Amino acid sequence: MAKVWVVYWDPMPVVVDSAGLQVANCPEERRLLGPPEAYLRGRWADRDWRNVPGPFYGAQTDSCWTGREVAPRHVVYEDEFGSEIVYRQPKNASEVHLLLTAALNDPFGAYAADGDDHWTLELVVEWWADRGRLSAWIDGVQRQWSTSERADERDNAVGLREFAHYLGNGLEADLRVYGFWLDNRRPPQVHETLPHLNRP
Repeated sequence: MAKVWVVYWDPMPVVVDSAGLQVANCPEERRLLGPPEAYLRGRWADRDWRNVPGPFYGAQTDSCWTGREVAPRHVVYEDEFGSEIVYRQPKNASEVHLLLTAALNDPFGAYAADGDDHWTLELVVEWWADRGRLSAWIDGVQRQWSTSERADERDNAVGLREFAHYLGNGLEADLRVYGFWLDNRRPPQVHETLPHLNRP
């Protein structure tokens, strides 16, 4: 396999310093983000298996379908309970701001940003090995909802198509860099080899 080069960006310093920022994508609102520990209360044991590996994940969030209103490039909804799933991790401060606002809007406080404390390279490899199940789920739900009479379900189908595209084009490279981060707690240097996700 050709060498893949993607830069890993650690979002956690932005999370730590986020209290006091105005909520994102809601110009008419004057709300501010509070201390992240006040609303990022999701539990690792409750996370949805479809969340992509990384610091952020949804863990039995509410079913109000507000996440995509703020962070459509990062959030989709699952089809059983309508909980929110993080399908793309943030890569800059603006994207962190969007996800934090989505988390703040969840009345259950069931988003979390402690994934780095739980993911390991081996767990990422296991998650990636199960991507066929994820792909099949995405395909089935987006086909069903793409012709729905409900605008929010059609919008979620758009997000699911973006998720499918990312799963096949870009996510593997991002996860290889994330795996290096998990093992070394620093970004890789140009000369260093990234871990492979496809194990024999």
